[in-house]
Amino acid sequence: MGKTVAIVNQKGGVGKTTSAVNLAACLGYAGQKVLLVDIDPQGNATSGLGYNKKSVQKSTYDLIINGTDAQEILCETRFRNLDLLPANMSLAGAELELVMAENREARLKTGLAMLKAKYDFIFLDCPPALGLLTLNALNCADTLIVPIQCEYFALEGLSQLMNTVRQIKRLYNPLLELEGVLLTMYDGRLNLTQQVVNEVKKFFPQKVFASVIPRNVRLSEAPSYGEPVIYYDKGSNGSLAYLRLAQEFLKKNKKI
Repeated sequence: MGKTVAIVNQKGGVGKTTSAVNLAACLGYAGQKVLLVDIDPQGNATSGLGYNKKSVQKSTYDLIINGTDAQEILCETRFRNLDLLPANMSLAGAELELVMAENREARLKTGLAMLKAKYDFIFLDCPPALGLLTLNALNCADTLIVPIQCEYFALEGLSQLMNTVRQIKRLYNPLLELEGVLLTMYDGRLNLTQQVVNEVKKFFPQKVFASVIPRNVRLSEAPSYGEPVIYYDKGSNGSLAYLRLAQEFLKKNKKI
């Protein structure tokens, strides 16, 4: 039975989608069977794997709102062991439609139930908001990864996120746990970076990944070519960082 991991931060621009795409691709490259589920209306994980969001006929909107069979939406990507449930612009209206929907917090969990046995890991790329789509992801997930950028406002909003996680544990998903906190946009030359690292470790003792993700030009370029960085430039610092993270993740999950 596959483990489901939500990648969540209500703050935008923290490397959430970059981490979802590249961790999923590196785990697939390492031999794990992986599914990436794009539930962000921006659809950046979808385009980051080479799909045109405007051309996607069926998406996670249909899974969540219309109850469409996940197999009808599933895309086999050209990357090793990596499948995708894509997003398109329809998903932008899902938040409003979910407000009045029956069983609104469990739509994603119900939709993905039949796929869990097919995969080692399922990653959920969440929107940068604590709305009903993120609620669905956290209700569905076994664990969550929180990317945090090494910048001045890094911890802003994290108390709110963790309060939301506690509420979801209490009301819907008592087994939900924090997989880890991932430091992104890391530059070890800056004093500020070390200050942020120390603050994050105080806020999340024993839960910060040892692997950090640096600022890297290749990481920024890869999405415009529709490729994870390991396929775009395997020797780049960004690629090596996500490969290290994948190994740490596998070790933590006793897959090594």
